[in-house]
Amino acid sequence: MFFPARRLPGKHEDAAMAKPNSVLIRMQSSADTGFFFVAKKNARKQTNKLELKKYDPVARKHVVFKEAKIK
Repeated sequence: MFFPARRLPGKHEDAAMAKPNSVLIRMQSSADTGFFFVAKKNARKQTNKLELKKYDPVARKHVVFKEAKIK
């Protein structure tokens, strides 16, 4: 006789998964060139919007990049 495999309750079946701390964010150039890059941010520790001064290759100078949502 053949009996189907039985799942045993326990380890991972009904356990709720933890929400990840890091989220992907889009860093948009403030020089209005359309250039952006994607970065990770710890949403629990860093609750305010991120602003970084980095190099924009389209504008060919250092500009402020501001956090925006990924569409």
